[in-house]
Amino acid sequence: MRCRDAATGRNSRMAKLAFLGLGVMGAPMAGHLRAAGHAVTVYNRSPAKAEAWVARHGGDRAETPREAAADAEFVMACVGNDDDLRQVCLGDDGAFAGMQKGAVFVDHTTVSAAVTRELAEAARGAGLGYVDAPVSGGQAGAENGQLSVMCGGDADDYDRAAPIIDAYARICRRMGEAGAGQMTKMCNQIAIAGLVQGLAEALAFAQKAGLDSAAVVEVISQGAAGSWQMANRHKTMAAGEFDHGFAVDWMRKDLAICLSAADEVGASLPVTALVDQFYKEVQGMGGGRWDTSSLIARLTR
Repeated sequence: MRCRDAATGRNSRMAKLAFLGLGVMGAPMAGHLRAAGHAVTVYNRSPAKAEAWVARHGGDRAETPREAAADAEFVMACVGNDDDLRQVCLGDDGAFAGMQKGAVFVDHTTVSAAVTRELAEAARGAGLGYVDAPVSGGQAGAENGQLSVMCGGDADDYDRAAPIIDAYARICRRMGEAGAGQMTKMCNQIAIAGLVQGLAEALAFAQKAGLDSAAVVEVISQGAAGSWQMANRHKTMAAGEFDHGFAVDWMRKDLAICLSAADEVGASLPVTALVDQFYKEVQGMGGGRWDTSSLIARLTR
């Protein structure tokens, strides 16, 4: 049976899928898969979230990753960190134990390239495909099916998975072998860190100088300073509203991955290292769950 993806207009075969992890990103992504016509079984560490998702979208829920992955052609995951990912993949109750040979595991978690390569090797040993596919676009991108998806892995595995990923992707691209998707996501986080800090400083400066920050942004956003962060976050930053988007705690997790990888490849990330410490200050202010745009809070307190 064929289904048509509303975002891309491409036809893809309806598949049996599993989705592991129903947080603010995973739940809407899994919902797009159901809306695209796929058969989806979900797993979440907190069963109540899985029950609520099934009540809203249909499909099925499973008690373990292994049960969710049984007979699935593709298993998607969007969990918290390296350890969480190992837990849902490996062991007697892990997804790899339940997947049929030839099935493809697609990891949307932002994790280290090291754990990606470790799990990709374990998947190959079990006769499985593995695609690391971290995403960018935040909660709004997940809800609207407009995520940027950067992938690593075998080309054949990617080609099979890409039509499935299309259900929630604005762009999906293979960047290289296993780990390349995660390394590309690191580039994304490095760029965002500097952009948000620059915007925070510009807005704080405008306020101190007695300027209308909205008028300032209206003018400078049309020139070389314009960015997604400026267009989408300047109003809430100026108002001190940080209860949306990607949390500081998760950004620090990602930046730690970036800084560790930079040591491995011999790259210098002085701005990223500095902004990481600024986020540490925000955590000290009680802002660990604030959106990453909260960098301005340490400049205006």
